[in-house]
Amino acid sequence: MRIISGDEDVAEGLAALAVIDPRLRQIIAETGPVPLRLREPGFAGFAHIIVSQAVSRASADAIWGRMTAAIGMPMAEAYLGLEPEAWRIFGLSRGKADTLARVAGAVADGSLDLQSLSLESPETALKQLTAIKGIGPWTAEVYLMFCGGHADVFPSGDVALQAAVALAFGRDVRPLAKELAVEAALWTPWRSVAARLFWAYYAVRTKRDALPID
Repeated sequence: MRIISGDEDVAEGLAALAVIDPRLRQIIAETGPVPLRLREPGFAGFAHIIVSQAVSRASADAIWGRMTAAIGMPMAEAYLGLEPEAWRIFGLSRGKADTLARVAGAVADGSLDLQSLSLESPETALKQLTAIKGIGPWTAEVYLMFCGGHADVFPSGDVALQAAVALAFGRDVRPLAKELAVEAALWTPWRSVAARLFWAYYAVRTKRDALPID
């Protein structure tokens, strides 16, 4: 199974995608450098994705800053040791706090090994993650891409990706998640690189960074 670990892997993926789908050649040319943005696998990386979901970058940075000031780089055991109402001080929603607690509990008791998910197939890894209440496909897919290094994952539920595909192919309406998942199958086994490409293309066209991890 291919793992993305550096810019050279992204470059290889882009070259392959240009052959797989010639429509992407012009998009690659217009976009320029495609960011890698990898984080270490583990609870801290997963926590950062959850904190950043559905809030502005500034809000996510502020919440993350308060968390790290309290417990350092978040580890599962440290998170579980927080005071019950600490999430309010951090600025987390109750739902995100509960999800983090469930993930931390699973990591601490050994039922979830976030590091080893890089070695699992995307299907197996996604099944393990989404079995935890509060973890949906988008969160799991983004973790596998940016912390696990999986090369063939495409978060089709991401609104910016949907908008980017519509922009790239001259469509008036962005595709729904199921439609985009079907279309993205063409970009196997480099769907994670295709996703990075479309996020980067969206940033070029809209002047807004929509990548779900900084």
